[in-house]
Amino acid sequence: MNFLTRNLQRFAINKLRRNNFEAISLRRTFVASAIDSGSNQDKFKMDEFNKEKLKERLTPLQYHVTQEAGTERPFTGKYNKFYEKGTYVCVVCHQELFSSDTKYDSGCGWPAFNDVLEQGKVTLHNDPSLGLVRTEVRCSKCQAHLGHVFGDGPLPTKKRYCINSASIEFMEPGTEKK
Repeated sequence: MNFLTRNLQRFAINKLRRNNFEAISLRRTFVASAIDSGSNQDKFKMDEFNKEKLKERLTPLQYHVTQEAGTERPFTGKYNKFYEKGTYVCVVCHQELFSSDTKYDSGCGWPAFNDVLEQGKVTLHNDPSLGLVRTEVRCSKCQAHLGHVFGDGPLPTKKRYCINSASIEFMEPGTEKK
């Protein structure tokens, strides 16, 4: 590996670390201010956002994906080729997010949905990480990172919500939220 390649790799890694740190700091600030303001009575108590409690409750991969805006490797998630009927909920707060009726095989390596269960269940944010401009998808209730949305999905929405399996759980029809 030559000098230029090594320096470019170091630069990219440091840029990712800075962006990831800034995103995590912004997310924590947003969550804390939403809870402190009492703007939504459905928000969690501050205790449930406790970093240590989340680390105990979630797997290391779930924590990395939802709290540090990480990504699981493609084609490794348990819901990528999973087609049972039911609802997908946020692994952090258990808010219902997606229906199996909108799930399809996009070939991207992650579970793909062409729409959310209801408007307002997710929030969209610009994500300039990796030198690309993408649209990040977060749970509207707890601000957990879920994945990204792209404009290359099937009709009628033409959207592809590319969601990490580590950020969601599957609920069979008729089962109650946890």
